[in-house]
Amino acid sequence: MPSKQGLTTEIEQRQRLNMLQREVGRLLEKNVNELEDDVWREVDENPALEVDHERDNDIEKTEDGEVYRETSEQMQQNDYGDDDDLPSYRYQANNRSRDDEYYTPPIANEPSLYDYLNEQINERELTATQQIIAQSIIGNLDSNGWLQRTPKAIADDVTFNDGVEVETEQVEQVLDMVRQLDPPGIAASSLKQCLQLQLERKAPTPHVQMARRIVGQYFDAFSKHHYDVLCSALGIDEKELEQVVHDEILTLDPRPGAGFSSGAGEHGQQITPDFEIEVDGDQYRLTLVNNIPELQISQTYSALYDRYGKERPVTRADKELMANVRQKYDRAATYIKVLSMRQNTLYNIMQAIVRRQIDYVLTGDETALRPLVMRDIEADTGYDVSAVSRATTNKYVLTPWGVKSLKFFFSEGLKRTDSDEEVSSREVQAALQALVAGEDKRRPYSDDRLCQLLAAQGYSIARRTVAKYRDVLHIAKASQRRQINPQNKEQ
Repeated sequence: MPSKQGLTTEIEQRQRLNMLQREVGRLLEKNVNELEDDVWREVDENPALEVDHERDNDIEKTEDGEVYRETSEQMQQNDYGDDDDLPSYRYQANNRSRDDEYYTPPIANEPSLYDYLNEQINERELTATQQIIAQSIIGNLDSNGWLQRTPKAIADDVTFNDGVEVETEQVEQVLDMVRQLDPPGIAASSLKQCLQLQLERKAPTPHVQMARRIVGQYFDAFSKHHYDVLCSALGIDEKELEQVVHDEILTLDPRPGAGFSSGAGEHGQQITPDFEIEVDGDQYRLTLVNNIPELQISQTYSALYDRYGKERPVTRADKELMANVRQKYDRAATYIKVLSMRQNTLYNIMQAIVRRQIDYVLTGDETALRPLVMRDIEADTGYDVSAVSRATTNKYVLTPWGVKSLKFFFSEGLKRTDSDEEVSSREVQAALQALVAGEDKRRPYSDDRLCQLLAAQGYSIARRTVAKYRDVLHIAKASQRRQINPQNKEQ
């Protein structure tokens, strides 16, 4: 009997731990604006949870993790010249109500593809499951607006991560809906499909129908500029082909998502950074920005909880009331704990990123960025890769060098051939960009030639890596960079 009871207790503790981890993960995915909305929604829905209006001091953490308090007036008067007194972690305006004026950090005007698409999908009549699938699809779009995962992989993600069992066919159905959203060409899995989706939106004029045939049936010949093959296959002359290509195909956008930011926030709306970094010489200060209130459990519910902990309910009504009080109380206590865990996790991960990329943080020189992958942060903090990924998705930091996505700080690394030095992919991308900028536009460098030129500079990378970096930098292929009429270069 004792062993059975111990096993039951262990199972309950494990279930509670798993629940806490899931809730922390859910809050970790949210940026500062989304978190604020979530907190107020929880306060509205749970009467056991309320704002603590008496705690009007900012909470600070020093580098060694000690907590202390001081008023905003004291903070403004303090001299932060001494590193030992320099707080690195600050909760802003935790004591204020929803209608109060919050501390407003500097913000960046960046349209967000994620929220722009969500805005449109919310106008569709979707089931709860379809909404979850749509969120997963939109969340897997890259900066160009292309879909990076297969419907089967997305179905697996939703099944395992969201706990909703879905089939590949359901994902494909929702994907068709997403591809009907603006901008045209969104959620394509290839350049060909991206162009096809846009041509489908155009009125079916003779030239549009010809363009659809070119992209749909002869895309390989078109992409290689084999115009003689196209003219022969379509039965048209070169003049008409040129008109179709220039008026219908070259006007399409191969990267429909490139005009948007990768972060959350409504389309065209201001994005609030989740962190701020201030730099003074070779010192920095990292702040986690919060526009969330300080929470506490309602005194009424605390008293009821204590009362029912001491008294046995007599009537059925008392039993129901006790169960309700305990449920609300436990939910409030859990939410407060999870919120605190989320904040500490997010800050610790960002602090580890800053320490790894300190040279860039202090100088703003992108070539000073070191190779960094999520497993490095896992090793530094002890948080697993999934937590690091959630903490860095759709989050921003305000630096003296501009507002940066947290994903900006991550890049692959490679060793130079002329030394043992390891450099980040961003340094190689900068070298690649410089080579393309200086090339003869009548005879642009092929990817193979770019490989050779980069190797001469000490960067030994494969041709497919050059192609990948070109895509990241929005640099077209050599055939597409070539100027057909160089004599008309200057107009």
